Amino acid sequence: MAAEEDGAQPARAQKHRKTWREQRWERRRRRRMFEEVLGWILVPIIVVAVYWGIKSGLNALGTTPTALIQGIRTAIRGGGGF
Repeated sequence: MAAEEDGAQPARAQKHRKTWREQRWERRRRRRMFEEVLGWILVPIIVVAVYWGIKSGLNALGTTPTALIQGIRTAIRGGGGF
């Protein structure tokens, strides 16, 4: 017990070789962690980029999101006046 408390290894300790299933599980766990972190970073960036893209595209066409939504509501209600 004294050797374990000091952090020393026993004289005949063999290094445990992981099976292919254990190695695969660790790779999957690392990949999932990486994908989670990447998702938390990329998703907000993509959402903001899409918002800016739509806003600038509508601005290039000379309209605003509010005017577009109002026009759609008018078309649905049938108050187009045609």
